[in-house]
Amino acid sequence: MSCRMDKYVWSVRLAKTRSKASEAIVNGKIRLNGDLVKPSKEVKLGDEIQIIRHTARFTFRVVQLLKKRVGAKLVQDYIIDITPEEEIEKLKLYQLSQVAYRQHGTGKPSKKDRRDLDDFLEGW
Repeated sequence: MSCRMDKYVWSVRLAKTRSKASEAIVNGKIRLNGDLVKPSKEVKLGDEIQIIRHTARFTFRVVQLLKKRVGAKLVQDYIIDITPEEEIEKLKLYQLSQVAYRQHGTGKPSKKDRRDLDDFLEGW
C-alpha cells in the first residue's frame, strides 16, 4: 500500500489543506528523503519528509501509511518527529528576531512613522 505525497502530508496534518500541501511541495518547501518531488510521488514506510519553515528544516519519518485523514491525537501513530534540536532553535531565533523587528498586530508604519524614520536616517 502507498499514498500520494500531498495527501499524506495533509492527512497527518503537516499542512492545513491538501492544496496548500501540493503548493508547498511544488515550491520545494516539502521534500521527500531530501529530494524535490511532485505531489503525486508515492510515500513508503521509512521515508523521511522534510518541511522547510523559514530558516529551519523539520524532519518526520513515516511509520505507517493511512487511507484517510486522522485526528490530531492519532498523528503520532503515523509519523515520528526526528527533527534535530538545533533546527528547532533556528526557528525560535527567527521568531524572536521577527518580534523584535516590529510588534505583532501593529500593522504597517504610518506616514508619521515613515517621516520620523526618514528624519532619523537623514545624513547617514
